[in-house]
Amino acid sequence: MGKILASIFGIVAIVLVGFAIIKNSGPNSGDNYCRILEPSEVNGGIGDHVKGSADAPVIIYEYADFQCEACASVNPLVNKAIAALDGQVAVVHRNFVLSYHKNGTASATAAESAGLQGYWKPFADLLFENQSEWKNSSPSERTTLFKEYFLEASNNQGDMDAFLDNLSSADISKKINNDISMAKAVNLQGTPAFYIDGELIDWSVASSVKIGDKVVSWDSGRLTEDQFIQLFKDIVAAKLSQ
Repeated sequence: MGKILASIFGIVAIVLVGFAIIKNSGPNSGDNYCRILEPSEVNGGIGDHVKGSADAPVIIYEYADFQCEACASVNPLVNKAIAALDGQVAVVHRNFVLSYHKNGTASATAAESAGLQGYWKPFADLLFENQSEWKNSSPSERTTLFKEYFLEASNNQGDMDAFLDNLSSADISKKINNDISMAKAVNLQGTPAFYIDGELIDWSVASSVKIGDKVVSWDSGRLTEDQFIQLFKDIVAAKLSQ
């Protein structure tokens, strides 16, 4: 298992190589960048999506694209890290759709539509798990697949008509565009990108991140599952010690 994950993270490293620690800048960063955003006019009345508890003492911010292979690879590890830390950390998801991804916007829109009925997390996980099915599909094919995922995510309890209607929602477009504008404000170039206190956690290579007066470092970008979870634990410990 460790060898498989090491191989996966080798691919991730190629995708993310060249990232540097990026400070907050621009009109949509600063305070907005490092706090959980509530529904407002600027985001179409759709607040941030939180993996884990929004009351967790440590919040990490992730920018991701559902069609990004590296994002799909790391998603189960993020879920496991959150579970392992048992309420001490949460991860806020924000959309950063890469322009060359054929179905990136459509998948983000579908996730937001599911989210309007309370099913964002299970739908998002299904998008990542089944990425190979829909990433190159036609509009009609992907809609059929998204309907299947919505039924599964909602345990057949969701309103399918509302889900489909909201695929053309102007409010969802505002939410996605607002997420992207915050990423562009810090000149984000790729996904997935994780931030703590405005500092990029560049786990694609041997690096470090400063948290208050402490520095958390790691020796390699080829992280196994256990090493990825340990990195989250180290970040949480450093943050809670401040």
